[in-house]
Amino acid sequence: MAVYFAAIVVLVAGMIGLSSLLGPKRRAGAADQPYESGVVPVGTARLRFPVKFYLVAVFFVVFDLEAVYLTAWAIALRQSGWSGYAGALVFVAALLAGLAYLWRLGALDWGTRPRIGR
Repeated sequence: MAVYFAAIVVLVAGMIGLSSLLGPKRRAGAADQPYESGVVPVGTARLRFPVKFYLVAVFFVVFDLEAVYLTAWAIALRQSGWSGYAGALVFVAALLAGLAYLWRLGALDWGTRPRIGR
C-alpha cells in the first residue's frame, strides 16, 4: 500500500511539474473569460433565483425517488407477497402525509394567495 501511495504522489507531482514547465508562461486577456460560442459575454453569470426554485427541485428529487422505490417494489411484487404490499402501503401513506403537510404549509404555492372577503 505504501508503494502504491508513493507511486501516486510521484505521478501527481510529475504531472504538475510537467504542466508548469511545458505550459504557457503568461495569460492572454481573454483567458479568464468564458467562451460562449464565439459571443462575447455581457454582464455576470451570477443570477439570483428565488428559493421556490430550489424547493421544487428538492421536492422533485424526493418524489422521484418514490417512483424508483415503487418501481422496484412492483418488479418484485410476487416475491414480496402481502407483507411487501403492506410495506408499500405504509411507504405511500408516509409520502402522502408529507405531501399533505407541504401542501398545507404552502410550500407548493408559487404566487401570493388572493384575499377573499375584503
